Amino acid sequence: MEAKHRLESLLDELSKASSLPRLSSAVSDVDQVIELLSDARERIAGAMDPHTASLNMTKLQNPIKFAFGKINDDLKAASSSHKKVGRSLDKHFPLKQLPTDDDGMEDRLPLINRAIAMHLLREGQFTVASTFINEVQTKTPPAPPSTFSEPMDEDDDEDEGEDEDEDEEAAETHTNTNGSPVAPDDDDYDLSSLHSQELQDKFAEMYTILQQLKAQNLLPAIEWARSNSAELEARGSNLEFELSKLQYVWLFKGPSVNNLPDDEHNGRPGALAYARQHFGRFQARHLREIRQLAAAMVFAPNLPDSPYHMTFAAISTAFTDVAASFTREFCSLLGLSAESPLYLAVTAGALALPRLMKFMLATRSKGTEWTTAQELPFETPLPESMLFHSIFVCPVSKEQTTEDNPPMVIPCGHMLARETLQKLCKGNRFKCPYCPSEGLFKDARRVVL
Repeated sequence: MEAKHRLESLLDELSKASSLPRLSSAVSDVDQVIELLSDARERIAGAMDPHTASLNMTKLQNPIKFAFGKINDDLKAASSSHKKVGRSLDKHFPLKQLPTDDDGMEDRLPLINRAIAMHLLREGQFTVASTFINEVQTKTPPAPPSTFSEPMDEDDDEDEGEDEDEDEEAAETHTNTNGSPVAPDDDDYDLSSLHSQELQDKFAEMYTILQQLKAQNLLPAIEWARSNSAELEARGSNLEFELSKLQYVWLFKGPSVNNLPDDEHNGRPGALAYARQHFGRFQARHLREIRQLAAAMVFAPNLPDSPYHMTFAAISTAFTDVAASFTREFCSLLGLSAESPLYLAVTAGALALPRLMKFMLATRSKGTEWTTAQELPFETPLPESMLFHSIFVCPVSKEQTTEDNPPMVIPCGHMLARETLQKLCKGNRFKCPYCPSEGLFKDARRVVL
């Protein structure tokens, strides 16, 4: 309740700040000064009498002086408004030191720099990304040599210091998911690969197409999907058909909705012609949907009461959905995730931080601080869009869990598949197959790994 009241109070103060003076008034006054000076220059340039120039300059002094005074007043008022908003933010969100001195990412600075550079490229900020990469490369020391980069000298004494070599190798290498050592990837430290003009051109192409989709122009996206149809089909993607389907619906709506030229290429005749030209290659996988789109022609006079109403009514959100699908498929062909890893990490951290701070303050006040730096002492609640890799094999049934049969953690801490847990239940109670503990089915919680 306190946080809600604080937020409401801040929103109220920010709404009041919207009526405070802004820099726009100062900009308007500067424009007036420029106009006065431009007019005076034209009068002086067109005058034949040299005394006219002196007279015009004299007349210009007072208006210019008054205008500059007004500009200064506007700047002071805007600065005062800015300070008021800043004080409001400081009042409602006071600066607090995080209740931990451990920096878990201190030794991962090259990876952080790479994530920032890639995020800037994904956002189309190519100049900023280039400047950032240049700055980082001039300040970052060279990457440590990989333990796998040089073969062992046969003349070396194999017995002397063997244990020390093993320790150094374990320290300088990463481990993969099954615990085996893997050499660090040089790309983790080298940002020069992100300077690639080809990579920048790819992202520039993606943003150009996204801008066209935002303007409800599907043709560039369809052309891109068609030119990459082999790779998309290999991934099992339906993007090209979804784009073509939306283009059919968009043409079906006619010039009154899509604002396209009212000719034979638009409206129901244009949609039918488009379907005949492009839908043939999709029949093997999407014949049922193509038939539904064609059958909608019969119900065109009364489409809202037809079985195909939802296909044509959801046009307002269809462009947003297809833009998200396009972004996902475009990035996948580049070997990237649809969402920026930096964005996901920062957002997940912002969601988890308040609970972690509350926990750290509570434990510190009791003298029982959490000292394990590599893991959290509790499960962090995150939205489903930020939960990944939910793969688990039930130790009892030996079957991999699915969306319908997810992993469940029971009060004693052991994990089973839901169907296994249901089979173990006698009524609502069950006994853990790995320890003497007993529990209720309602106390089991779903786990996302």
